Amino acid sequence: MITITNLKLQFSGDPLFENVNLQLNPRNRYGIVGSNGSGKSTFLKILTDEEHNFSGTVNVPKEIKVGFMKQNQFLYEDDRIVDVVISGNEVLYNALKKKRAFLNTHHDNLTKSDEEEIGHIEETIYNNDGYSAEARACRILDGLGIYSNRHFEPMKSLSGGYKLRVLLARVLFQNPDVLLLDEPTNHLDIVSISWLENYLATKYRGALLVISHDRHFINRISTHILDVDYRTITHYTGNYDDFVEAKTLAMEQKLKEVQSLEKKVEQLQGFVDRFKAKASKARQAQSRQKQIEKIDIPDIAKTSRRYPDFKLEQERPSGREVLKVENLSKAYGDKTILNSISFELERGEKVAIIGPNGAGKSTLMKALAGAIKGDSGKIMWGAEAKISYFAQEHHEVVSGKESALQWLTHNSAPTTPAQIRSILGAILFSKDEADKSVSNLSGGELARLNLGKIISEKPNVLLLDEPTNHLDMECIASLEDALLNFKGTVIFVSHDKSFVSNIAQSIFEISEDGLRKFSGDYEEFLENFGTDYLNRFVVKKQKTDKGNEETSAIGKGGNQYELRKEKKSMRNKLQTSTKKLESTIHSLEKQLEDIEAVFASPEYFNQKSQDEISSLQKEKENTRKLLDESILEWEDQLAKLEELNKELG
Repeated sequence: MITITNLKLQFSGDPLFENVNLQLNPRNRYGIVGSNGSGKSTFLKILTDEEHNFSGTVNVPKEIKVGFMKQNQFLYEDDRIVDVVISGNEVLYNALKKKRAFLNTHHDNLTKSDEEEIGHIEETIYNNDGYSAEARACRILDGLGIYSNRHFEPMKSLSGGYKLRVLLARVLFQNPDVLLLDEPTNHLDIVSISWLENYLATKYRGALLVISHDRHFINRISTHILDVDYRTITHYTGNYDDFVEAKTLAMEQKLKEVQSLEKKVEQLQGFVDRFKAKASKARQAQSRQKQIEKIDIPDIAKTSRRYPDFKLEQERPSGREVLKVENLSKAYGDKTILNSISFELERGEKVAIIGPNGAGKSTLMKALAGAIKGDSGKIMWGAEAKISYFAQEHHEVVSGKESALQWLTHNSAPTTPAQIRSILGAILFSKDEADKSVSNLSGGELARLNLGKIISEKPNVLLLDEPTNHLDMECIASLEDALLNFKGTVIFVSHDKSFVSNIAQSIFEISEDGLRKFSGDYEEFLENFGTDYLNRFVVKKQKTDKGNEETSAIGKGGNQYELRKEKKSMRNKLQTSTKKLESTIHSLEKQLEDIEAVFASPEYFNQKSQDEISSLQKEKENTRKLLDESILEWEDQLAKLEELNKELG
């Protein structure tokens, strides 16, 4: 299908890869693996004709349709979500638009020419399965966690991560001959990943090329592996586990071959050195010298894979009882995120928090880290608990114009310049990389830098929210080793099934019903509750949406009276929630003013201890963060309210 001959990619210095010769065949599913910066994403861009800085030939037959998920989620802000998905089939989408426009302008008295035109349009729609297009688009959206009550809303109603899900649905709807996916699981929860695995493995019939750091995902879907390493791309048959075994065996055999040849040369050279001066042995020595010259010892290319050293040490252990959470609840407006969560943890426990998107996993992590406050309930950390927090969005922590070296120097625990350099080296920042501005760092580099900060802090409690996002497999393997050897307590959120399976000793599942605690690893959790238990969230959500027949009818362009009624109800809810937020903002502003008034008093610093001053300063920072979040949420809801007011008049 696609033939690649003598492909070479080189920007500056050494080539990323060269001498690449591949044939990519229909129905094969290729997992693309390699370290960050090895050229995996650029390889996909070469196949889509977006990258031209290469030599060699890439032959993609003209009749082959290539589908590639582009990161242009803001291009469709005013389009209905379902229409964005259908637009993946451009011919069908244009025909449907033509039909709507035609029917809007030609109500009565169709001429023969009109009838011919509408006939051609209907034929195009029929040939592209247009009459089932909406249903197919909705099924894909459901599978990716965007349910039927949202399908007919504008794209701008979704958050950035969900917009990317729509773009993924769009490229799946295309059903191209060749499908290229670059890290498709980054913005999916564990249920949606499971659906995508099944869809790609059983429903999609074309050739698939996918980049993913999620080993379970790449292992499940791949029939072949393309390994970007040793400055080339090597093809292996089988899934990721098969590839690791085959590559390890090939390297062991090559090492044995080199060692055998080196030993033979050593023996021959020993004979030459011992007997070259003896006339009786001179001819034999010359013969062995010629043998040495004929032996070609192959070079063992240096791998591009690099393994960081995430050395996680405690400054001192915590007390036996690390954490107690009592009836923690959190809501945003009318939406309850955390519903009376309670649990206790002891020193050394390693807990994975799982659940569907929107269940409150990140909200719980932020609350435990002190980044936000719960509406009710208590979070009580035990004696000597020293906490480090890894935020899912790295830009929340790492931002600015500083270099990586400057940022780590200013944000790490008190550390000498030599120690900072040592940490940077351990997390794979060379001198040039350490001098890069943090605003120019990749997602993987930001994640490693954040982990470098945590290393410097020497905590005994780790709060990790999706730590494997953006990390390559080598970094994930190193992080796994570090966490397994870490003597402290670990609470983490991850959609990487292998990572969860290898690290977690207990599973906390968050749902709309609250928190389910399970003592045991992830495999035991599945044995007790099964994969179907996880999928019940999809079924439950779909039933909820389908049970609302009014919303379903509205979405398909039905009862306008009910549509207006629904919008009025939504407007009333928004009006109530914005008023609550305004009250919250006013209260937080008053708290800040009171704290600042205390700090403005000259006597305060003379009368209070350093601990009391630090405590009040921390309270001020937390109040400021909460105020900023409340203002952003208020602005978002206000914009939606204004849009509804315009629609309702």
